[in-house]
Amino acid sequence: MEETTNYVKRSQRDYSLSLKLQLVQQIERGELSTRCAQRTHGIQSRSTVINWLRKYGNFDWQNQTPSNMPKSPEQKIMELTAKVTLLEKQKATLEKQAHIADSKAIIFDMMIELAEKEYHIDIRKNSPPEQSNTSQHNKTKQ
Repeated sequence: MEETTNYVKRSQRDYSLSLKLQLVQQIERGELSTRCAQRTHGIQSRSTVINWLRKYGNFDWQNQTPSNMPKSPEQKIMELTAKVTLLEKQKATLEKQAHIADSKAIIFDMMIELAEKEYHIDIRKNSPPEQSNTSQHNKTKQ
């Protein structure tokens, strides 16, 4: 007697996002293995399932620990210390940029004052801008 299987090779484009998410959840809950998911759904390679786990799963692949596992106080302290040093560096960089921007504003202001005195030109507008001709024309029609 011959055994028939429903195995059909599929290409990557055939898998819907909902199927990917469903398989990832089942594998993470322990209901399916990666090999079983591969065989039952006709997925060509195990690496495809592993890529879905990396992309959509809760496992922290860099540290090789599930991300929803509680972290020890030492791990939390190390993470927070790293964040603090990063934020301190960002703060120092932003303060330096703010100081440079303030210096540039002062220099530009001095250049404008010098140009106004030397060439007797009003560069800064002290009066409110005048209305355009079209808006004045519209007011007279009403």
